[in-house]
Amino acid sequence: MARVIEVTGKDIEEAKKNALEKLDLPEDRVIFEVLEEPSKGFFGIIGTREAKIRATERELTPLEKGQDFLKSVFKAMHKDIQIECIEEDINYKFNLIGDDLGVLIGKHGQTLDSLQYLTNMAANKNIAGARVRIVLDVENYRKRREETLCQLAQKLASRARKYRTKVVLEPMNRHERKIIHMALQDYADIITYSDGVEPHRKIVVDIKHNKNEDLLIK
Repeated sequence: MARVIEVTGKDIEEAKKNALEKLDLPEDRVIFEVLEEPSKGFFGIIGTREAKIRATERELTPLEKGQDFLKSVFKAMHKDIQIECIEEDINYKFNLIGDDLGVLIGKHGQTLDSLQYLTNMAANKNIAGARVRIVLDVENYRKRREETLCQLAQKLASRARKYRTKVVLEPMNRHERKIIHMALQDYADIITYSDGVEPHRKIVVDIKHNKNEDLLIK
């Protein structure tokens, strides 16, 4: 729930400053409403009235919640990382910019995926309507990983075709499994499917056979 306080000061600016200190928030996170203007009494002394304002904490947007969460993580890591927000259709992409960010990627992007999951949880907390989806990326890692997986898919398809046997990949997340499926979906002699349960679900690349068990060659 948003916090609301009433604060006084010798003028409007001082009242705002006092409100920001009490709320411990930057000015762009607070909505101000002037309740009483400052006034001076007789001779500028007697009956002087201070300014009085109402300060209301502004609710964060989902994107701001996501950014705030990441900033708290980076602060705890003692990392100076900039967040570049890019709108992509109905989703948003956060490009993380800084030095030595390999630690944020992890093996096959596992750390980045976990951080992305937590960021989306924070962004959509207490959201009743449509949820936003935020994709995290570091140094264009997502695109490079997709290209690597597509190349891997083609090599495994060739191996399955050559030895006429199925090839089982290491466990992958849903997004990466989809990349493999899409990369081989137009191969007439190759079939792909997922096997196992999360988080150990794997892709299987196998050959198709016709009714005579002959290999169909694309």
